[in-house]
Amino acid sequence: MKIIFFGTPEFAVPSLERLLADPEFEVLAVVTQPDKRRGRGSQLTPSPVKMLAQTHELSVWQPKRVKKDQNTLKLLREAQADVFVVVAYGQILSQEILEMPRLGCVNGHGSILPKYRGAAPIQWCLYHGETETGMTSMLMDAGMDTGPMLLKVVTPIGLLENATDLGQRLGQLGANLLVETLIKLDRGEIVAIPQDNTLATYAPLIKDDDYDLDWSKSAIALHNQIRAFHSNCITSFQEKPLKVCATVPLAPEYHPQFPPEYQNLLQQWPNLSQLSGQPGEVVALIKRFGLVIQTGEGLLLLTQVQLAGKRMQSAWDFVNGTRLAVGEILG
Repeated sequence: MKIIFFGTPEFAVPSLERLLADPEFEVLAVVTQPDKRRGRGSQLTPSPVKMLAQTHELSVWQPKRVKKDQNTLKLLREAQADVFVVVAYGQILSQEILEMPRLGCVNGHGSILPKYRGAAPIQWCLYHGETETGMTSMLMDAGMDTGPMLLKVVTPIGLLENATDLGQRLGQLGANLLVETLIKLDRGEIVAIPQDNTLATYAPLIKDDDYDLDWSKSAIALHNQIRAFHSNCITSFQEKPLKVCATVPLAPEYHPQFPPEYQNLLQQWPNLSQLSGQPGEVVALIKRFGLVIQTGEGLLLLTQVQLAGKRMQSAWDFVNGTRLAVGEILG
């Protein structure tokens, strides 16, 4: 099966790896986003998908606007691919492109469609506290993740799983699902199922305001926000920006989901449950774990943080390094 692969971030890498490793498939070329300037040196950096493609000496096409780039459109037509595979590419394909390959365009999407259509399904499903998610393969149409569905795989979400961790898991699950989808689609063994638009929810692009922490929210809402927008959520400490990178909600309903390394916290809950303060106030320091913050509803343990200009560190190291004391106010 002759394939042209469209993809850009690390999430798409496992899918391309699987296609390259399987003798059933021949990847003719890769379409990815243009190189971007990153890091302190602002150097042009290729996408993870491009880097993988280059190690396999594949042709790589990087149009700024794939719908308008006449050279890329000509190359796509001339390739005579059986299928275009799209995983987190980052651009909308035109109807002209969708109609080029024999089997159509197959997309691997990081949610259980029709929930969380859009650019950031993994982040928004965590933000809204979903307990399960998955991957959906679908035939693309001109809409935003609105095409008929082919196959799905469902997986539970752990209490402390963040978007980075979940994205890595879904990337691997999606790679397996993609191979199964392509083989069955070519054999005519899949019936495409239209999506029920009345059940659709959306996962829009993330904005800077989404990173701001409001300590008057509940502990679980803040926890979900912090793991959804992993290593980007921000508050302030002594008038300096402080990123909160990992947390644990301490209420009893979450105790059964604590991993082994947090089981010792259960012994401290009777004392912790008696504490109170204003939203954002440090009400306790727990040795080797971190600092406990009073929220609008419930207590939240901060376990990883990052001060401006510093590396990410354990919250306990942060406590010791700053000599933080109970009664300090964040935000």
